[in-house]
Amino acid sequence: MKAIVLYLHVHQPYRIKPYTIFDTAVDHEYFDAEYEDRTSNEKILHKVAAKSYIPTNKKLIELLKAHPEFKVSISITGTVIEQLEKWSPEALQSFVDLCATGQVEIVAETYHHSLAFFYSRAEFEMQVDMHRRKVQEVFGQTPQVFRNTELSYNNDLAYWADKAGYKGILTEGWDKVLGWRSPNYVYRPQYTNNIRLLMKNYKLSDDIAFRFGNQAWNEWPLTAGKFTHWLNSEPDATNFNLFMDYETFGEHQWSESGIFEFLEQLPAQWLKTEGNTFMTVSEVIDSYDPVGQVDVPETITWADTERDLSAWLGNPMQTEAIHALYGVQEQIIATNDYTLIEDWRRLQTSDHFYYMCTKWFTDGDIHAYFSPYETPYEAFTNFMNAYRDLEFRLIEKGVTL
Repeated sequence: MKAIVLYLHVHQPYRIKPYTIFDTAVDHEYFDAEYEDRTSNEKILHKVAAKSYIPTNKKLIELLKAHPEFKVSISITGTVIEQLEKWSPEALQSFVDLCATGQVEIVAETYHHSLAFFYSRAEFEMQVDMHRRKVQEVFGQTPQVFRNTELSYNNDLAYWADKAGYKGILTEGWDKVLGWRSPNYVYRPQYTNNIRLLMKNYKLSDDIAFRFGNQAWNEWPLTAGKFTHWLNSEPDATNFNLFMDYETFGEHQWSESGIFEFLEQLPAQWLKTEGNTFMTVSEVIDSYDPVGQVDVPETITWADTERDLSAWLGNPMQTEAIHALYGVQEQIIATNDYTLIEDWRRLQTSDHFYYMCTKWFTDGDIHAYFSPYETPYEAFTNFMNAYRDLEFRLIEKGVTL
């Protein structure tokens, strides 16, 4: 039996509005506002919900009803759940309805889509717990499989997740880690006892997520029939881990590209072959024994050509910003001021540091596409101005910095 493991990630950050030094100590609202020549977080959420979330969920529910073998796994951050609750209850309900089919599994992660694991284990565990409780409240599920922000992963994270009781963990199937091995199997992380590792098949995933609408691609147009033929040509594989952003459908790949037609046809095309099925991340872990161990001493991610943390921490602006933010953790938490703590946590979202990236060429184009700022330096300036206001708010409370 061979399974497609379709995992989709849902996330929207609270983007920082144009926030100048003159706003510091005056305006404590960093995120939600209308402003010239920019789109507010609310407008972006409405756009993505209309183009991606609502039509994708409608299509997925149709497919889940038509094909009982069809399964999907998703992760959805606390920050996007909050925005859906506030600005698009219809889209949130479509996710609730999707999960109510019983064919959709929710994956655990940090509430604020942060890199806290690498800077504060206590904060990381708090955000994981916050996310678990939010998922239980909204969707009635308790996640059994974990993914860290940006699929960032190393041996230490696997060890933590194993001790925390997760049955599985997700990451990138990076060539430098796998070597001659294939991502199309279940593995066991090094130095763990029980947990299993699922590694993204980035070539097949990126054919859909990034190359699908590129008419210069030598495999364009990509049809469901062609795609399933590729998968069927690997007879020894057990699981094809297709991991991508939810916004692949309708936002990154527009409806006009044919992406929804591809999604509609994929289950029927794949299930035509006897022995082919779909599984959630837990189901594939329960179904197959690991074929080997994977040792990842250095952190990997699913981003850029390097597949490391350089997209978020690769230049002095990024490292200065993130060290400054975690440097005030003790003082922030000690205030017991919910609003202040929540603003600090929203600033932890990895997107803020991604916007500061100064890479060029192909990766730089991708960074520019996702950024609401004209330059990485503008992103850094807005962030640090907001951070200075956090400091001011602490000083107002009598905290010594």
